[in-house]
Amino acid sequence: MDKILLAGFGGQGVMFVGKILTYAGMLDGREVCWIPSYGPEMRGGTANCSVLVADEEIHSPVIEYADFAIVLNQPSYDKFLPRVKPGGVLVANSSIISTAEKRDDIEVIAVPAGDMANELGNVSLANMVCLGALLPKLTMVDMASVEKAVSAVVGKKKPELYELNLAAVRKGLGQ
Repeated sequence: MDKILLAGFGGQGVMFVGKILTYAGMLDGREVCWIPSYGPEMRGGTANCSVLVADEEIHSPVIEYADFAIVLNQPSYDKFLPRVKPGGVLVANSSIISTAEKRDDIEVIAVPAGDMANELGNVSLANMVCLGALLPKLTMVDMASVEKAVSAVVGKKKPELYELNLAAVRKGLGQ
């Protein structure tokens, strides 16, 4: 089972990445759970979600300690760094996060996701760059699953964003 925490400011696409991971698992026939949590503000407030993807039934949607995390801003890094279990992986958007505070028992992948997204022409793709950086570490979701999920979530509504989102994931994979 992959237990994944995602966090950042509202408007950074935290929930979108959560939906992509959830759809990816679901479209592969796995058991999934997606639980969003919003701050009181619409944009600029905090947002986080937890995603579970498993081959067996999920008995509890609560994640006390995650296997994986993506954090897109400094407050989220500070809050969720202790919530990654030993041996886990945390991807941080180093364009706006200082990863000076680290733990020796987890892998912290610092990705200049904001800068990389800017290179693609859209800073709001930093979330997908981070997803790409995390993909090789996940056990339940892979690039083929993500492609299907992006197609299902944005392909029909906004087909022009399909390739842009996948380009951001690929950029994160190659970072």
